[in-house]
Amino acid sequence: MIASVHGTLTFKSPTEIVVDVGGVGYGISIPVSTFEVIGDVNSTVHLFTHLHVREDAMLLYGFATEEERSLFRLLISVNGIGPKMAQSILSGISVPDLQTSILQGNLHTLTTIPGVGRKIAERLVVELREKIGKAGIQTGTLTGTADPQARIRSEALLALTSLGYNRAIAEKAIRSALQESSDQVITVETLLKASLRHAAKSQ
Repeated sequence: MIASVHGTLTFKSPTEIVVDVGGVGYGISIPVSTFEVIGDVNSTVHLFTHLHVREDAMLLYGFATEEERSLFRLLISVNGIGPKMAQSILSGISVPDLQTSILQGNLHTLTTIPGVGRKIAERLVVELREKIGKAGIQTGTLTGTADPQARIRSEALLALTSLGYNRAIAEKAIRSALQESSDQVITVETLLKASLRHAAKSQ
């Protein structure tokens, strides 16, 4: 089991990074929440990781905090939720909001997460409410920098297409999200969360 990775960040996108550890580059899938706080390319980074082993592949998922990783592991323990969906869920809602929604049985909030229908929302509440209550998951933060809007749009588009959305749908969703938030400060995370809601409606 690869529990953590510490090395030089050589590539960074909203859903995947590459970390050089002693000359070996590890491709690591990440949620957007981790992307927002991780360092710039060529900086030294430390990630908590989860190795997912399939018959045809070994996939490494990384997180800025141990709390994110713990919630990811709880998510993939739910029937019908795999690592890719868990990554998408963590990209569409913050850890404290997800935790609170599950603890309170807030199906309305849970079903606003892209890809989460009522049945999955109900499973999240039934299967994870007690586990999250016992775990007492909290959030941790790292420092990061904001990007110019053009780069933010580009990275949000890359994230949406990486999550399986058609490019045309992704671009339309981003435009709709920007129109909604024209008076607000935009980050990759906030733009992607809003865009995910619009993209989900288009499918």
